[in-house]
Amino acid sequence: MDLPPITPTAVGVGLAVAVLGYALGRLVGSGVTWALTRGGRSPSAARVFGSLVAGGLTVLALGAAVTVVFPSVKPVDVFGGIGVISIAAGIAFQTVLGNMFAGMVILARDRFRVGDQIAVADHAGTVVEMGLSATGIKTFDGRLVLLPNQILHSNAVTVQTGFNAVRSSVSLDLDDATDLDRARAVAVETMAALPSVLTDPAPQALLTSVGVTTVELELRFWSGARQMETREAQDAVIASVLRAFTTQGVRTGNDVRIVDAGPELRRALDRLTGTSDPGRISPAPATPDEETP
Repeated sequence: MDLPPITPTAVGVGLAVAVLGYALGRLVGSGVTWALTRGGRSPSAARVFGSLVAGGLTVLALGAAVTVVFPSVKPVDVFGGIGVISIAAGIAFQTVLGNMFAGMVILARDRFRVGDQIAVADHAGTVVEMGLSATGIKTFDGRLVLLPNQILHSNAVTVQTGFNAVRSSVSLDLDDATDLDRARAVAVETMAALPSVLTDPAPQALLTSVGVTTVELELRFWSGARQMETREAQDAVIASVLRAFTTQGVRTGNDVRIVDAGPELRRALDRLTGTSDPGRISPAPATPDEETP
């Protein structure tokens, strides 16, 4: 079978089509990135989807260039070849493609962005990178963790910074003989005066349980959503409320009781365990040299 000759003109036109297609893809991709950014999408999502559009147009331009250089190759043959290659790649790279599609879904949903603090599985930290195949987070102890997007897509993700404020709580044990209403008033007033505690919603002091000689007081307060803000608020609440309780004479307590056994109980325990009286020192056994004839 005679194939049509490849002429220099066809090669030049094919190269021109490929170059123009690449330039058009970059231009359209940049336009998509700009439009998504203006529409409120995250920079990561805009960049990834813009790159996908640019890559798709570039592939189409290369296919068109092939049909120009090789007249015997029809467009349907090009698309058929792309389909076969896609199927083979899908079988060979299932995990990679699964992560890529999961990344597209995550970026399209736009539930969290770079800079947000999230927790998933056993990892928690600040998102520093979002890509098609993986998402990078910097843990709170300074380590970089790369999470495959399939993990983020198939597991529950807690977005710490999903809202501007979060609620924290601290529990204290009060002596049940103390004035509980006064203790609650002192705690609420102290928390409301702290700059790290938000006034709306207002802090609360709630009695939650009763012990043997104590009553548990739960301090609830709202602070900024970032982890360091919540930790600083907890530290300030504990230190300030305990200081105020001491100043106002509010007694804290605990249910720990130490039982001191009397002499009779000690002797009974010694008889049960077969040990001697701990208060009596047994004489050491005599050595052969010390034995009398």
